Amino acid sequence: MIKDLNARRYSSIMDFQHQLIYNGSPNPVSSPIQSPTHTPSPNTSPGQTSPPLGYSRPPPQGMNSPASHGLTQSHLNFSHGISNQMNNNIGSPHWQQQLNYAQLSRQSATPHHHARQAAAAARSTNLGSSAIAITDPNNPNKPPVNGVSHRKTNNGDKKEHQFQQWMTIDLGGMGLKNISKELYRYHFLNTLYINHNNLTCLSPEISRLRNLTILDISGNKLSSVPPEIGMLTNLKELLLFDNALSTLPLELGTLFQLDTLGLEGNPLNDPIKSMIQNEGTSAVITYLRENCPDPPPPADREWILLENEQTSSGPDTFTLLCYNVLCDKYATTQLYGYTPSWALAWDHRKEVILSEVKLYNADIVCLQEVDSAQYEDYFKKELHKADYDSVYWQKSRAKTMNDSERKLVDGCATFFRASRFKLIDKQLIEFNQVALQRSDFKKTDDMFNRVITKDNIAIVTLLENLENKSRIIVVNCHIHWDPTYADVKLVQVAMLMDELDKFAQKWCTTSNQNQSVYNYTSPQKISTIICGDFNSTPDSGVYEFLSRGTIRQDHNDFGDHIYGSYTSDGLTHKLSLKSAYSNIEELPFTNFTPSFTGVIDYIWYSTNTLTVTGLLGGIEKEYLTKIVGFPNQHFPSEYVPILDYLSPLLI
Repeated sequence: MIKDLNARRYSSIMDFQHQLIYNGSPNPVSSPIQSPTHTPSPNTSPGQTSPPLGYSRPPPQGMNSPASHGLTQSHLNFSHGISNQMNNNIGSPHWQQQLNYAQLSRQSATPHHHARQAAAAARSTNLGSSAIAITDPNNPNKPPVNGVSHRKTNNGDKKEHQFQQWMTIDLGGMGLKNISKELYRYHFLNTLYINHNNLTCLSPEISRLRNLTILDISGNKLSSVPPEIGMLTNLKELLLFDNALSTLPLELGTLFQLDTLGLEGNPLNDPIKSMIQNEGTSAVITYLRENCPDPPPPADREWILLENEQTSSGPDTFTLLCYNVLCDKYATTQLYGYTPSWALAWDHRKEVILSEVKLYNADIVCLQEVDSAQYEDYFKKELHKADYDSVYWQKSRAKTMNDSERKLVDGCATFFRASRFKLIDKQLIEFNQVALQRSDFKKTDDMFNRVITKDNIAIVTLLENLENKSRIIVVNCHIHWDPTYADVKLVQVAMLMDELDKFAQKWCTTSNQNQSVYNYTSPQKISTIICGDFNSTPDSGVYEFLSRGTIRQDHNDFGDHIYGSYTSDGLTHKLSLKSAYSNIEELPFTNFTPSFTGVIDYIWYSTNTLTVTGLLGGIEKEYLTKIVGFPNQHFPSEYVPILDYLSPLLI
């Protein structure tokens, strides 16, 4: 039964691929596994057991001649001619790997070679097995039924989720001269074989297949490849054997995860030829990346004006900028291998960051990921020249380190224009220390194992307007980063709001005792800004809690963890908060990398005392179509600065 099912699946996929090639568009009912009219999720099905379609390990030296594997004589003559030019490097392990992979590639010249191999392997694996798998119906990771599973939403309702059960297409060995552009709609594909055809060009639209990890274009008639392939940053294997390539686009230097670049059988020019022979794939990619010309700079970000008749335009109006500058310690080539080394170097990035801050000329500037050395030796001095005073604290781990190590620990820095504001008070919130002081947390393992081990902080400043003596609370925070710790993010923000309420209560009393011009009878009367890197998307519990002021004790982000009253009673806070950019339905992103693009940075403001009258817009869309991620030549951090124009409400 299982054997028959695998055979039918193979047959249906073959039918689907022929439809795609000869009809020019996919048939919505040609595949029983997944309707192509719906672009599915790139996630694999937990129940998927079919073997992968791909090459096994390269064979040992001395494998059979490729002449016996279906290649044309012209291909063989061309390939062997190039190989003979390179035989002087036969001892190089890098070049030997090229030769081995090329031999494997030449064996795949028959139609649908990889698909047939996978089907044969599936039949062999299941031969003689008549057992029926028994699954636990309560297992949350059980395979989906008919490609559909159910997930709970934050309000407890079930929601259908589509699983993509096939992610490979094999169009190899079919003599194709053209590929339908409809193929590039299948964004979920992670493997594409279009090898051993008669292709003379490749559409730039292949860049839409961002999930590809294997792309095999070997054995065609390509004299060039589109630079847009450089957008496929998930690629592990890019096989271009036996074409007519003499060089490669410099834009391929962004393929930082590439393990194998197959180039044997091409009339390559130096330096790429010698590099692939002697140093291998990584050296070629590094060369391309470091020599790629700068892309044209983007247009200036536009200023978005919002109309609000309830605002004043007097001395209370101010601008605030929030920016995670990407600490030098975190800016490694392992994480940002798509960025040229010179653009990743701190000496370059710090100058661009400072230029941005000065360009936007905000009254209040909140920076995250600033280490002590950067703050003391650079930002504090340079911004003091531009009329800024500042407050700075490092993450909690700095307390346990010696002086030299402590300088490399990052923290948060709040700068304010000295000619406009005076610092009245400042407070540090260390989330792990606050957790230790809570009596309802003391008996929970989750607090010790998950919360206390994270040393994130927030700094809170109380500023006074020098002209009219009005006051404002500014919170600058950096919440834990790990997506698997949604509970910790929510707990940290809950503790932040609890501590902020205590500080505000104290400051209300102090202002009344000092007979301030403004009578702040409650914390809600003081204008409040909470900004920073929250590492939480708009669909998160953190966003829901800050915007709604309450969250259920059984919210999905808590999982099955226990955090005292937070998970027994739920969360509440007393402020009426709104994300500044929610006035335009948030930006497309505040963080832009190949692995993640989304909004995780916010400026929250108290809606009963302030309103937003202007916002700094997003990055030019046309520019982004040619960029794989930040940092790059024009953007010194993976984050973009966000900036808003705030005015007090007329009450």
